[in-house]
Amino acid sequence: MFEDKTRVLLVVPREVVDRARVYAGAATTKLKRPVSLQMVLRALIDEGLKRDGDRAILANVEEQVQVILRIRSGMARARGPGKSLRNRPIDAAQRVGRRASQARRS
Repeated sequence: MFEDKTRVLLVVPREVVDRARVYAGAATTKLKRPVSLQMVLRALIDEGLKRDGDRAILANVEEQVQVILRIRSGMARARGPGKSLRNRPIDAAQRVGRRASQARRS
């Protein structure tokens, strides 16, 4: 099961983590073995992905996309007109750091 692993940073609302912790506690009681939050999140992701085309999952993804778009548009309005992050000057330290990280990937 864990032969080919990848690390992922996942930002999840506290309410979701709390619900997953409750589930881990219930699973620990039922299975009479320790069940970690990581195990529960892995299982939920795996089972959710098996439900290909499930409308509830797609609706949840769509809701998250809309929230991100609202956050980004709010940030753009706060910066003001014509102040795109893409057109800002990049200092030399950032350029050097970017080249070093790209070299590590190769």
